[in-house]
Amino acid sequence: MWKGLKPLAKHFSASMWGFPVSINDRDQFEICNVLAEAFGKTPLFCAPQIGETQSVVAQSEKNRYSGQIRSGKPDEKYDNEAVGGIMTEMVYGSTPVRVGEPILPRWWRTIDKWTLSCVFILFGIGLLLGLAASPPLAEKNGFADLFHYVKRQAFFGSLGLMVMIGVTMMDPARVRRLAVLGFAATLISLFLLPAFGTDFGKGATRWFSLGFASVQPSEFLKPAFVITSAWLMAAGLEIGGPPGRLYSFLITALVVILLALQPDFGQASLILFAWGVMYFVAGAPLTLLVGIAGLVVAGGTFAYHNSEHFARRIDGFLNPSIDPTTQIGYATNAIREGGFFGVGVGEGTVKWSLPDAHTDFIIAVAAEEYGLILVLIIIALYATITVRSLWRLLKERDPFIRLAGTGLACAFGIQAFINMGVAVRLLPAKGMTLPFVSYGGSSVIASGIALGALLAFTRTRPQGEIGDILIRRGR
Repeated sequence: MWKGLKPLAKHFSASMWGFPVSINDRDQFEICNVLAEAFGKTPLFCAPQIGETQSVVAQSEKNRYSGQIRSGKPDEKYDNEAVGGIMTEMVYGSTPVRVGEPILPRWWRTIDKWTLSCVFILFGIGLLLGLAASPPLAEKNGFADLFHYVKRQAFFGSLGLMVMIGVTMMDPARVRRLAVLGFAATLISLFLLPAFGTDFGKGATRWFSLGFASVQPSEFLKPAFVITSAWLMAAGLEIGGPPGRLYSFLITALVVILLALQPDFGQASLILFAWGVMYFVAGAPLTLLVGIAGLVVAGGTFAYHNSEHFARRIDGFLNPSIDPTTQIGYATNAIREGGFFGVGVGEGTVKWSLPDAHTDFIIAVAAEEYGLILVLIIIALYATITVRSLWRLLKERDPFIRLAGTGLACAFGIQAFINMGVAVRLLPAKGMTLPFVSYGGSSVIASGIALGALLAFTRTRPQGEIGDILIRRGR
C-alpha cells in the first residue's frame, strides 16, 4: 500500500496541475510491441490531443509511424493501411472542432440538451409544488408572508441552476481539481459537526446553523466524493499508478463512519451505492462486491441494536400498525387519496399533517393534488436524466470521466428513487430530499453542482486519445 504513495503523488501532480507523467523510451517501445501483438494495429500512444489542427496531426502521425514500429520481428513492419485505420478512427470518430468558435455557441452545441431541459422542468415542478406545500409551514412558524419558503426556494434554486451552468462550462480536469478541494473541505466540516452542528430537533446533527440559513455538508460531500473516488480508481488503472481502488475504499469507509455518527444512514447508504457502482465499472470482481454487501448488512444489524434513531425508523417501516400517524402513514394515505388525476390544486390536506411535506415528502403532495399523472412525469424526467447520461458515457474512452459520470448519474437516480420509495412505503424513512423538487438550499445547490459536473463529463468532445489511454492502462 505504502509503495503506492509515490506514484499517487506523481499522478496527483499530473492530473491536478497539468505536469506531465511519462515513461522512458525503452518501456514505451516494449509496451507498443505488446499492444501491436494484442490488437494487430499500431497504437498511436504518442499522438497529441486532437484539437483545432487534428487533420494535420493525423497526417503527420501517420507518416511518422507508418512502417516504423515493429511487432517484435526484426524485419516485420506495419503497412500504411493498418496505421491509416487507426488514424481514421482518431479523426472521423471524433467531434469536429471549429476554429475560433465562441464559448457559448460551443457550449450549446456540445451540451446534452435533453438532460438540461429535464433539470429545468424539475425545478419548475418544485416551485409549483412549493406553492402548495409551503404556506402551511410558513403559517405554523409564524411568518406573515405565506410564500416565505417558496421565495427562498426560488432564490436558492436559481443560484443552484447558475452554479450548474457554470460547472458545465468547465473542462473535466478543472472539475476534478475543484472536486478534490471540495472533498477535503466537506470532510473537515464533517469532523466539526459534532462540536458546532445542530439537529433542529430532528435527532440527527447534520447542519451548521448560520442564522440566516443552514448548511448540510453531506449534500455537498456527495458529488465531491464521487469525483474524487473516480479519480483515484482511474489512477490505479494506469501503469505504475497507485492502488487507487484501495485508497478509494479507505476514504469511503471514513466517510460512511462519519455519516453514521450523525446519524445519517440515508446519505451513508447513497455514498456506499455510488462507490460500489464505480468499483464495479472499474473492474472489481462481483464476489468482492457481494462480500462488501454482506458487511453492509452486518453494519445495519449492528446499527439497529445500538442506535435508537435507526431502530425507530426500521420498526415504523416494518410495523405500520405501531403508529399509523407516522409521516410514512400520512404520505401513503395521501397518495391513495389522490388517485390518477388528484383531488385538485390546493385541495390537498396532507401538507397540514406532514412536518416535512415541503422537503422529504414533497412527492406525497404531488400525488394528492395532481395525481399519479404528475408522479409519472416526475419519474420519467429522472429516468431520462439518468439513462441518457449513462448512454452517453458508454462512448467515453477516458476512464476517469466514465467512472465519475457513472457514479454521479447513478447517485442522482437512486436518490430520487429512495425519496419516492419512502413515500410509498417501499423503504424506511431516510431523510433524503428529491433533487431540484424538494425545498432546501443545500440540496438544490449541491444537486446543481452534481448535475453540472455530469453535464460537463457528457459533453460531446473529441474521442481520439484511445492509444494514449490504452498505453496508460497497460492494455
